[in-house]
Amino acid sequence: MDHSSRLSDPGTTWVVDDVASLATKIRLRAVQMIAPQGFGYLGQALSAAEQVASVFGHARPGLDRLVCSPGHYIVAPFAAAVELGLMEEADLGRYGQDGSPIEAIGTERSPVVDYTCGSLGQGLSAAVGLALGDRFNGNEARTYALLSDGEMQEGQLWEAALFAAHHRLSAVTALLDANNSQVDGPVDTITTLDPITDKWESFGWRAIEVDGHDDVAIGAALDQAAHTTDRPTVLVCRTSTVHGLDCLPDDADGHFIKLPPDLAAKALAELTDRLEHQGA
Repeated sequence: MDHSSRLSDPGTTWVVDDVASLATKIRLRAVQMIAPQGFGYLGQALSAAEQVASVFGHARPGLDRLVCSPGHYIVAPFAAAVELGLMEEADLGRYGQDGSPIEAIGTERSPVVDYTCGSLGQGLSAAVGLALGDRFNGNEARTYALLSDGEMQEGQLWEAALFAAHHRLSAVTALLDANNSQVDGPVDTITTLDPITDKWESFGWRAIEVDGHDDVAIGAALDQAAHTTDRPTVLVCRTSTVHGLDCLPDDADGHFIKLPPDLAAKALAELTDRLEHQGA
């Protein structure tokens, strides 16, 4: 897969044998990507690992699409792509470096995903546009959009939500990573978002609230979305930016985690041991 390829490009292929194991591998790869810098967007991979793994487990290669709305979440799709053979392992060594296509914050040239945004709040608009275009073209693709709860403070997201519901774009499934974290601190100290599920339902969406670290629950919700034909679906995934790494200190800033060499070594050892117990 070259650096311009996307999930939906013809000929793209992958197989997910175990979603839970893939989620752990995403966390492990993310640590490997962040460790050389000693800090970075590790928390986004920790909170979204099961969601990204589940999408790869459900999406049809060479057809369905993945939009990564918050650009700093791109670390998780990159990590999954290496595990599934969609990117070369050597590519991850260039993560976040000047001139590398493997960026710390995604842009229009980022590989793997079909669209990503540096500016928050725009990804759902892109997903809706892709889905509407697919409808016009008779394309049966589904579009999965990874969103963050902080983006719910952006008006453009709600404009896109209204448009998608009005046009009954059931091919759109949004996965909202509700980790209550943004750069300024906990989201609920900046803006009150709850009841999140009720808000989406009032905008005409089917809203399903799940434990965002339960891959079985996410998979079941994705199946429900695939069989919903009259409206788009959003999965409100309740998560934590430090989930899956017990070695992180209690005061770890989940939005931008510091990872000095000693802590990185502990994280790698912990995740490697977990994979062994998962039988991967």
